Amino acid sequence: MAASSDMPAFNAATDRSGSLTPAAFLALGTFAIGTEGFMIAPLLSTMAADFGMSVPHVALLVVVFTLTMAVSSPIATTLTATWSRRGTLLCAMAVFTAGNLLAAWSPSFGILMAARVLMALASGLYVPNANALAGAIVSPDKRGRALAVVSGGMTLAIALGLPLGGVVGHAFGWRATFLAVGAMSIVAIAGISAGVARDAGAGIPVATLSQRLAVLRQPALLHLLSVSLFWSIGAYAAYPFIASYLAQVLGFQAAGINATVSMWGLCAALGVTAGGTLNDRYGSTRVARRSLVILGLAFWTLSLAAASLSAGAALLPVLAAIAVWGFTVWSFFPAQMARLMAAGNASQASLALALNTSTMYLGFSIGSAFGAAILSHGAIWGIGLLAGACQFIALFIDHYRKNSP
Repeated sequence: MAASSDMPAFNAATDRSGSLTPAAFLALGTFAIGTEGFMIAPLLSTMAADFGMSVPHVALLVVVFTLTMAVSSPIATTLTATWSRRGTLLCAMAVFTAGNLLAAWSPSFGILMAARVLMALASGLYVPNANALAGAIVSPDKRGRALAVVSGGMTLAIALGLPLGGVVGHAFGWRATFLAVGAMSIVAIAGISAGVARDAGAGIPVATLSQRLAVLRQPALLHLLSVSLFWSIGAYAAYPFIASYLAQVLGFQAAGINATVSMWGLCAALGVTAGGTLNDRYGSTRVARRSLVILGLAFWTLSLAAASLSAGAALLPVLAAIAVWGFTVWSFFPAQMARLMAAGNASQASLALALNTSTMYLGFSIGSAFGAAILSHGAIWGIGLLAGACQFIALFIDHYRKNSP
């Protein structure tokens, strides 16, 4: 879902004056990865029906994926440090493609789970390396734009890939969505092969595990990572179960669910784009905190609607809350990245962002597990309650960071 750089500070010897075109080819990979990661949520109910399982059980696909990505990303990036950057990216996308094809033809839930583990391993290797390479192959004045281009693949996945996955999944079955992402991945492999030089990023060091752990010894960064953890727990306590919520609370069928999830994706894309602009205008802390407050209230609105309103009365407040949820959950993200970059040593900023990505995916795993547990008890209203509470816990931690000695 989110992207981060995984490289230490650049020096003059590694600077190049290349164009942004290679970054655009790298963005093909983040678009495919983002589409696969986001598209699964509105399809969980359909997958559960096909396998004869409950939605909370099938949600293990989300729990295991996010946990695998959180744990494997720094380890895989370190283990492949001696590989060429281009070769690493091609290998990651090849594994990701194989995972999607295996998922499309999986004969059992166990095989589908194995396929998602493969995709998680590949995603955790690809995303930080793509961002690192994008920053290495351009001149210093273009690095921000290069990173924005690669991250833009994720934004497009939210805005376009998510609704596309929903349309394909409901029209042709959930297996077709994995075939579509597999095709996107093959295009990405071709693009990287043609558009990225074989020696791109040569000589750029990759941070060791000890260097990553050294960043964790900085209290300011630890506090911010704690904020990210609770934000992400709340976000994924709710997101994987949006289809179940819409079906139970509003009585929506496939078309209504897909339209609503598409609206969420559009608002999310607007949020991540506007978040950067708002950060520059009002400051990262103000944007992050206000995003957490409004997001928490949106989740609690969903909880209240599920607990006390009829389908007709809940329609407008639920749709409004989902739109606000999509916008604020991602307007928080660029502001939080800016704060992480400014909190510690400048040479460790990229490592802080990489750790933030792992923290987020750990939170996504915890949140989706909590959401599944709540749903399994039939308390759909409890998901919004928990998700909102996590945002206010994150806000409390953030205030404590400011006021602590």
